[in-house]
Amino acid sequence: MALEAVRAAKAAHEGNLLERENVLGVAVGRKVVGGRETEEACIVVYVDHKEPERALRGRDLVPRTLDGVRTDVVATGPLRALPLLETLAVSHTARVRPAPGGVSIAHEKVTAGTLGVLAHRTSGEAVILSNNHVLANSNAAEKGDAILQPGPYDGGRPQDAIARLADFVPVAFNEREPDGLGRLLERALGALLAPVGLGLRRLPSGKTNLVDAAIATPLAPDLVAPEILEVGAVAGTAAAALGTRVKKSGRTTGLTRGKVTGLEATVEVDYGGKSAVFRGQIVSDILSRGGDSGSLVVDEGNHAVGLLFAGSETTTILNPIDAVLAALRLRL
Repeated sequence: MALEAVRAAKAAHEGNLLERENVLGVAVGRKVVGGRETEEACIVVYVDHKEPERALRGRDLVPRTLDGVRTDVVATGPLRALPLLETLAVSHTARVRPAPGGVSIAHEKVTAGTLGVLAHRTSGEAVILSNNHVLANSNAAEKGDAILQPGPYDGGRPQDAIARLADFVPVAFNEREPDGLGRLLERALGALLAPVGLGLRRLPSGKTNLVDAAIATPLAPDLVAPEILEVGAVAGTAAAALGTRVKKSGRTTGLTRGKVTGLEATVEVDYGGKSAVFRGQIVSDILSRGGDSGSLVVDEGNHAVGLLFAGSETTTILNPIDAVLAALRLRL
C-alpha cells in the first residue's frame, strides 16, 4: 500500500478511531505479522491493552481495514509524560560542569529530567533545550526561575543553579471530565457523531499540541557543553522515516538505541491527573523511562530527529525536531 494512501486513510478515520474505548493514539506505521515487522505501510492504533473481541462493544472494535488500508492494533500501556522512576545510569545524575546533554536537570520545583542539547536562538544566544514539564513545571513556572543541574531529585540545590528559564511553549491540557449531565449528552451525541469520524471528547477545539518544549539561558557560557554525553556533537537535523535507527542519552537509562515505528501520530498523553493531545508526533521503540524526558533523539549520523517527552514500558513519543525549533525559534 502506497504511503500516501495510508496517510489519507489515517487522516480520514483518525477522529473515529480515537473515540473508541481504550484507544490512546493513531499513527502511520508498518504492519507486524507473527511478531515481525513487514514492509507493508498501515494505520497503527495504539491501545492501553488488548482485549478479546468478544469483550468489546461493536463500536469499539478497530476495523481490520479502512479504505483498503490494513490496521494494526498495538498495546503500549498508558502513555505518560515520563514521571521520574528509578535511576539506571548513575553517571548521568551527577553534578557536571560544563554540563553536556544527557545529564540530570530540572526546574527548582520539578524532580528531574534530561538536558537535551545546547541550542541557539536567532540572536545567536546559547540556550539549554529540554521539555516544558522539565524546565517550566508544566506551565506553572515563570521566566527567570532557577534551573538546577542536577535536578532536585538528584541532589540539586539552589547553589547548583545552572540557568534561568527563558521561554516555553505552553501545553494545552484537556478540559476536566464532564459531570453527570455532560456524560449523558456525550453518550447520546457520541453515537450520532461517531459514524462521521467525530466525537465529543476530541471535537476540534484548537486544544492540541505539537511540542512539549522549553529553553533556559545558562548563567555563564562555560557552564554548559555543546556535546551530548555518550553521543557527541550534533550534526544538524534530519526528518524521521519509518525504520530510521535512532539513539538517545538520558538521565535515567543512559545511552539507548531503537528505531522509528510510527509517524504523524496523534496521541493522548497523561500528565499525572490531566492529559493533553499531541499531533504530528514520532513513535519509537527506543528504551526510555521517567527522568529521560527532554533527551534529544538523533539518528546514526547524529542528526537530531526529535525531542523525547512521553512514553510507556514499550513505546516512546518524540516531538519532531523541526517543530520544536520552529516553536521556539531555535537552530542547532
